[in-house]
Amino acid sequence: QVQVVESGGGLVQAGGSLRLSCAASGGTFSRYIMGWFRQAPGKEREFVTAINWSRSRTYYADSVKGRFTISRDNTKNTVYLQMNSLKPEDTAVYYCAGPFQYCSGYGCYDDPNNMDYWGKGTLVTVSS
Repeated sequence: QVQVVESGGGLVQAGGSLRLSCAASGGTFSRYIMGWFRQAPGKEREFVTAINWSRSRTYYADSVKGRFTISRDNTKNTVYLQMNSLKPEDTAVYYCAGPFQYCSGYGCYDDPNNMDYWGKGTLVTVSS
């Protein structure tokens, strides 16, 4: 059973940057589209970004386009999320998840409840 573990969250001022990592153990997700959801306090979980196994396609929510960059290293079974120009509204618990199946140029539409792999999340807090 593949397990994923996120790391890299923390407290940062608005305009700052953070880099999240998602590492898999117990197997590989190198053939899957993997990505990130986030959940802010009192809100539903929302799609953030995803990347296909060959790194030829990336998908972003409109709210993070131009600020966040997803990447992956299949040799390390790790997916990364570089977050720049952070805003207070980016404050949330960020979850690594996969595999995504329903992605297009407008993002991914998978039901979070149907993802096979979930991490426990890492908290990102952006202060104003």
